[in-house]
Amino acid sequence: MRDTQGQYNSAVRIVKTLRNGGFEAFFAGGWVRDRVMGAPSPSDIDVATSAAPADVRRLFGRTVGVGEQFGVMLVLDGGISFEVATFRADVGVGDGRHPESVVYTDAENDALRRDFTVNGMFYDPEIGEVIDYVGGRADIDGRLIKAIGDPEQRFREDYLRMLRAVRFAARFNFDIDGRTLEAIRANAHRINAISAERIYAEMSKMLTGPNSNTSIELLHGAGLLKHLLPEVENLRGVEQPAQFHPEGDVFVHTVKALSLLPENPSLALAWAALLHDIGKPATKSVADRIRFNNHNVVGARMSINALKRLRAPNALVDTVAAMVENHMNFMNVSKMRLSTLKKFLSRETIRDELALHRIDCLSSHGDLENYRFVEEKLSGFKAEQIKPKPFVTGRDLIELGLTPGPAFGRILSAVYDLQLEEKVASREEALKTMHGMLNNRDK
Repeated sequence: MRDTQGQYNSAVRIVKTLRNGGFEAFFAGGWVRDRVMGAPSPSDIDVATSAAPADVRRLFGRTVGVGEQFGVMLVLDGGISFEVATFRADVGVGDGRHPESVVYTDAENDALRRDFTVNGMFYDPEIGEVIDYVGGRADIDGRLIKAIGDPEQRFREDYLRMLRAVRFAARFNFDIDGRTLEAIRANAHRINAISAERIYAEMSKMLTGPNSNTSIELLHGAGLLKHLLPEVENLRGVEQPAQFHPEGDVFVHTVKALSLLPENPSLALAWAALLHDIGKPATKSVADRIRFNNHNVVGARMSINALKRLRAPNALVDTVAAMVENHMNFMNVSKMRLSTLKKFLSRETIRDELALHRIDCLSSHGDLENYRFVEEKLSGFKAEQIKPKPFVTGRDLIELGLTPGPAFGRILSAVYDLQLEEKVASREEALKTMHGMLNNRDK
């Protein structure tokens, strides 16, 4: 757990050290916003100062020049790192991520180059006063995300700010200012000028943060979703059978599923909730009723492509794809053989998959019978019953004279299934069963 008091005390020491050195210094950014809002979990504390990077390095023992060319240093105090940035004004628009150059300036001009008014305030910790050059407090009171100055200019400086506007609006349940939203719509097609890694990181924050459902609706309304994840945008208007999906089309279902995510969901669960039905448009057929045969399999392949396009970590890609492909198997759990059920329950992601199944049901037909069945089995079985250590191994087959080959796997799998079925209860019984299989094989 974060030591917020220790963090605060360290940040105050940094401010005092800078001031004792003859420089201005304030808290800046998200921490100030959260304090004004009375947020229960304030952000990390950043410091803004008139001290240049060389001055910061001189005043503090442990520093790292993480963005020194842009006036940004890390100062380490009490085991915590703090971003200490020189008041600056950006000159020119560079690559849509960084300015062509920066010039050092004063606090007011530094505030005017920041992204949104709610993030543009400073705080003086020595007198407990908020310094607001941009109208941030008024926009917090008005529940509004508004770009500072010309929104077109703010977004040209860094197109990722368009996603940040959506994330903040969803997180705080604020509206996006009209001019700011118009500028996002006008520049939405430029979002892919941003690196895929940065987009993935911002999307992950949206999906695991508060009101992820709202963020997806806002991404659509701002014209961004079709450029980021056309697979999700294409869910709009795809009708579903009303008896199973009274909530509406696949996009409505997906948004509703996101609204039911638990607080602080895992990344895998959040992404799987977003992508679990993206295979439906490609598999839709209408005969006796609307059907989406094998949409889970198609959706798994599409999930891999979408997440790889966003440069997501390979482990997450594999996990989400497996969850998407497996999400329809819950309908069969009560009919599974005991060995099949135990293998199903032994999946490493079973808890996340069960959570996905629950929200999938609650955002559609509402029937939780299979969810309760699996919960009961998970509670009733001990871990060693679900995935016990095999009584016999390949070494046993080799000792019996069998040459390694395809038959190995078939025999070991068959014996292990019997062990899971609790039809063999000991190593001795397993060896006897294996002998019988080998004798029958040789006849």
